[in-house]
Amino acid sequence: MSVDSWDSTPRRSYADRLELELEGRLEEDSARRPGVVAGGVLLAIAVVLTALNLRPAITSIGPLLAEMRGDLGASAVWASVLTTLPGLCFAGAGLAAPLLSRRFGIGRAIGFALAVLTAGLVLRVADGQFVVLGGTLVATAGIALVNVLIPVVIKDSFPAKVGMMTGVYTAALQGGGAAGSAVSPPLETALGGWRESLGSWAVLAALALVVWLVAARGTGRAPAPATTQGGGRSLMRSPLAWIVTLFFGLQSFIAYVIMGWLPQVFIDSGVSKGDAGLLLGLISVIAVPISLVIPPVAARQGNQSWWIVGMGLAGLAGMIGLLVAPGASPLLWSVLVGIGMSVFSLALTVIALRARTGADTARLSGMAQGFGYLLAAVGPFVFGLLHDATGGWTVSLIVLSVVTCVQMTVGFFAGRPRYV
Repeated sequence: MSVDSWDSTPRRSYADRLELELEGRLEEDSARRPGVVAGGVLLAIAVVLTALNLRPAITSIGPLLAEMRGDLGASAVWASVLTTLPGLCFAGAGLAAPLLSRRFGIGRAIGFALAVLTAGLVLRVADGQFVVLGGTLVATAGIALVNVLIPVVIKDSFPAKVGMMTGVYTAALQGGGAAGSAVSPPLETALGGWRESLGSWAVLAALALVVWLVAARGTGRAPAPATTQGGGRSLMRSPLAWIVTLFFGLQSFIAYVIMGWLPQVFIDSGVSKGDAGLLLGLISVIAVPISLVIPPVAARQGNQSWWIVGMGLAGLAGMIGLLVAPGASPLLWSVLVGIGMSVFSLALTVIALRARTGADTARLSGMAQGFGYLLAAVGPFVFGLLHDATGGWTVSLIVLSVVTCVQMTVGFFAGRPRYV
């Protein structure tokens, strides 16, 4: 320990400072023990399993929405509210996540969130229209907490592999989203109804909860409680923090419109219900290899702006295809839209790279996802209302295309190498 560092804490006794120095050395030695390395692998597995649960609660609804409305006697307004709830929950719970993690620690906070998700998935298939809405509210609140806290786990527990672990996490998240849309229609047939199909996803959430509890308690690489380094400073006055927040919100706006309404767009253009679900699944599957490859490469380059613009242009081309001739080449439009939606992996990477410390990452993640999802919540509701008002999807898709252009512009500035 240097003389300068000792002088920086003049109120500590010699014994106190010696003890702190010794504890620091013991912590460094413990990081080299085989048990801690194994713990890192277990924690990575827990992160992947957790990520697999962050989209099926949402993507499983789209392909079954018509059956749900018919069985429940629900209106189009109810369907719009159902597809809007995830964004609203993500906003409210996202803003609360940093406070919860500081109070109980990130490991416990994520365990609590997974338990809430599991309970919500069971609750929402128990009764009628309002119970479905209430259960969805509970489930997506749990998802929102995890959304904010996992980037902090990656930043703190895998500091040398932020890009790689963000890519793995995002790939698993997108894979879970693909499974939710592609597997739910067959599950409906096999299990006997939409309730059984939607409720079955609680099994995967319960498995993630068990593995997470073991990983968070059993090793030295368990997520630590969030700290207040940096004096607990607010990022509300940081222009860059607001740019990152707007970028995250706009890409989420697009994503939740696609996840909530694209199957119905395809069905109205003549695509079967099963194929519409598979196409939505394809959009998520495309993001898996992209998420594994691009974030690590983009993170090493420092500037992620042109990656963001390039992926946005692909998504814009797919939306124009949906606007002009949705039934002509649905597979091509889905591939292009899938590439565009893969920018989500870069949005998460940008959150980690634009902050210097884990504490700032937690603040930026909470701000970006809290306010960002509040903006995103408007998307599915407006998209559905415009469809009801005009009797078609043209105006809705034009609005979505304009939002994509704005997202690319804001994302260009968010991707530049600076810190909040």
